[in-house]
Amino acid sequence: MTEEKLKKLEEIKANALSDISSAGDEGQLYQFKVKHLGRKSTLITILRNLKHSTPIDKKIIGSAANKLKRELEVAFELAKKRLLIHDLTKERLDVTEPGKKVSTGSIHPVSIVRMDIENIFISMGFSVADGPEVELDAFNFTALNFPEDHPARDMQDTFYIKSSEGPKMVLRTHTSPVQIRYMKANKPPFRIIVPGRVFRNEATDSTHEHTLHQFEALMVDDLINVGHFKYVAQQFFSLFFKDKVKIRLRPSFFPFTEPSFEFDITCTVCKGGGCRACKNEGWIEIGGAGMVHQNVFAAAGYPKNRYQGFAWGFGLERLAMMKYKIDDIRLFMSGDLRFLKQFGV
Repeated sequence: MTEEKLKKLEEIKANALSDISSAGDEGQLYQFKVKHLGRKSTLITILRNLKHSTPIDKKIIGSAANKLKRELEVAFELAKKRLLIHDLTKERLDVTEPGKKVSTGSIHPVSIVRMDIENIFISMGFSVADGPEVELDAFNFTALNFPEDHPARDMQDTFYIKSSEGPKMVLRTHTSPVQIRYMKANKPPFRIIVPGRVFRNEATDSTHEHTLHQFEALMVDDLINVGHFKYVAQQFFSLFFKDKVKIRLRPSFFPFTEPSFEFDITCTVCKGGGCRACKNEGWIEIGGAGMVHQNVFAAAGYPKNRYQGFAWGFGLERLAMMKYKIDDIRLFMSGDLRFLKQFGV
């Protein structure tokens, strides 16, 4: 019985060495390992069944089988090295061949504009504030001095969150609620900017979008006036467009500011001389601004007529469209890689 098992081991060895010598690639090496050293191989089965053998078989067959197993493992490793050396001798490196271009991601143009804005204002001593996109109606409208019958509260302009319990919630229509949250937690003097995403319930076209990004600045102290706003705005736009930019104010109305203004900047294309981009006016409308209404200060917990402050803001997409000469706002949300790859950095 012992002689038969030893003959079997010799057969296994002969077959295994024949297979390993003829293995010409990694696939054949893998087949060799499965066939001769795998869990279901004849050799491993013999080793596994030794526990049922006689003490003599365990000693003789066990020693021979383990020796064979080590020999086959060494042969396998040598064959691997042989194939590796063979592959390296066939490898040829052409240093004149063009390299393969690696496809990389790019920063979204709105993100680029946002980072530029933040860097400029931080250099001017402003801090960056943030707040929730799902906002209390009380902060989005009431605390900002919006009357109950104001058109902006209508379903045509605002996305309301359906809820049977708790206070009324909306997707914020502007970043101004962050003003209230910040003022409730901080006392003047301070200067902050608030970049963020906002939502409007309106039809989309080349100049309108239901989801967009806004920026606004708020500066509050004892003796802040319109001159401070105009200076800060002029400095910002000159730094952003890397050119001298002038500011023009026109009377307007916003519930949360008094007085209120629409503000324009000199056309960045014609430098104020008049062209198609500015409809030959020399000015481009950018956004709204004004002195913070005292009712807003009161809603934030400040005493009326104690502080003065200015607030102003605009859409980031609009600024990106001006900077990169983009003619359709819907491109920002399209996910079109052909559009986005233009802004790779």
